[in-house]
Amino acid sequence: MDHASSAPEYDGRLTSAPSMFRDFLTLTKPGIIFGNLIAAMGGFFLAAQGHFDLLLFLSAILGIALVIASGCAFNNVIDRDIDAVMQRTRNRPLVQGRITPIATLWFATLLGVAGFALLALGTNVLTLGLAAFGFAIYVGAYSLYMKRHSEYGTLVGSLSGAVPPVVGYCAVTGRFDAGALTLLIIFCLWQMPHSYAIAIFRFKDYQAASIPVLPVVRGIKTAKHYILGYILAFVAATLALSLAGYAGVGYFVVALVMGIYWLYLGLEGYRARDDEKWAKRVFGFSILTITALSVMMSLDASLPAAPMLWASLY
Repeated sequence: MDHASSAPEYDGRLTSAPSMFRDFLTLTKPGIIFGNLIAAMGGFFLAAQGHFDLLLFLSAILGIALVIASGCAFNNVIDRDIDAVMQRTRNRPLVQGRITPIATLWFATLLGVAGFALLALGTNVLTLGLAAFGFAIYVGAYSLYMKRHSEYGTLVGSLSGAVPPVVGYCAVTGRFDAGALTLLIIFCLWQMPHSYAIAIFRFKDYQAASIPVLPVVRGIKTAKHYILGYILAFVAATLALSLAGYAGVGYFVVALVMGIYWLYLGLEGYRARDDEKWAKRVFGFSILTITALSVMMSLDASLPAAPMLWASLY
């Protein structure tokens, strides 16, 4: 179904203020880039264990930032019919006609080439491959097909969203080990309740655009069960990172406290009178949680937790 005809009529009075630079910047979704860079830095410093290589750090962080920006720009082209229908996206530059799809494709391609080149020159083959994997999942599997055709699109998309911290980690280690796998699992699990919460408080938008997210397909009540289950699994995974000796005691305590409160918020959904308000709380705390954990990975990675934790119990 083509929703492009539903786009609001362009009004120059409403769009004269934003500059061309700002419009192109908007295509890259800076908020998404920033959040992913915090996670990527968490993975980098977790693996570095107190050793810092500035050139490697800049290559990994700037490289993945450009790749993410490229993927988001491509997504703007792919989703422009959907964006025209959804309330929160109908003022995006492509929908309003301030930037053409062709210009966006060139912009996205340049960003991608620059990002992959930086990763290729400054990191290692594994890191480059992981970034390419995340990019292919987001732009190809998720944006082009799964998002529009399956309720499991969220699950597939979570793989791409979990790549940045693994890229940061593997840029340092050069290998995909248990620590990298644990990071991948943590960030995949985190994105599920985070995304389902968005789908609940943006329910009408997703419904209008015929996006088959789980709350729309199976109902909000079922989505609450999934949110609680994924939060529980997420908490277990975050604690495993410390118990396996990759992160320190400080990280463990923060993960435990944040996890318990997020679980509490998940349980609150069963007696919530306003599902939209509740979902916004779950969403907001999800961002606070993953940011806090990413920061603690950076600050506390050099103190192996497992021996200290168990020693303190005796």
